[in-house]
Amino acid sequence: MKCPRDGSELTAEDYKGVEVDRCVSCDGRWLDHHELDQVEATVAGDEDQRRATIAYAKRTSELRCPVCDKPMTAFNYRAYNLELDTCEDAHGFWLDSGEDQRMLEVMKERVRGLNRAASAEQRWGDLKRGGGSVWNKIGSIFRGGRR
Repeated sequence: MKCPRDGSELTAEDYKGVEVDRCVSCDGRWLDHHELDQVEATVAGDEDQRRATIAYAKRTSELRCPVCDKPMTAFNYRAYNLELDTCEDAHGFWLDSGEDQRMLEVMKERVRGLNRAASAEQRWGDLKRGGGSVWNKIGSIFRGGRR
């Protein structure tokens, strides 16, 4: 298989426990369609954390799919400022050099955000039920308790 960026031969390599194809010339990586999810799972193990739309602001890419040779589609990955390329026939994704690390950072940030949201929802629920420590302290003050 040839690199869609520079035409060099792609070689198989182990990346985060997933076999992907890498261009030794430009250091880009071709991930088969299912391999993107496998790589994401190395930082977001829960499938719910990975569930969401991944392609925003689609446009025609200048790259061609190394499998079918059709023009690929460029898109902003998970609405971040990270542009990846994909084959519309679901053959895979092209990540230019460094985009693989940025993709993992995006997933880590997503997991942190989801965890913060879950924690905030839990605290809000506790407060609404009156069991939150803030309400207990305020109530204690009005009842003549210590601060």
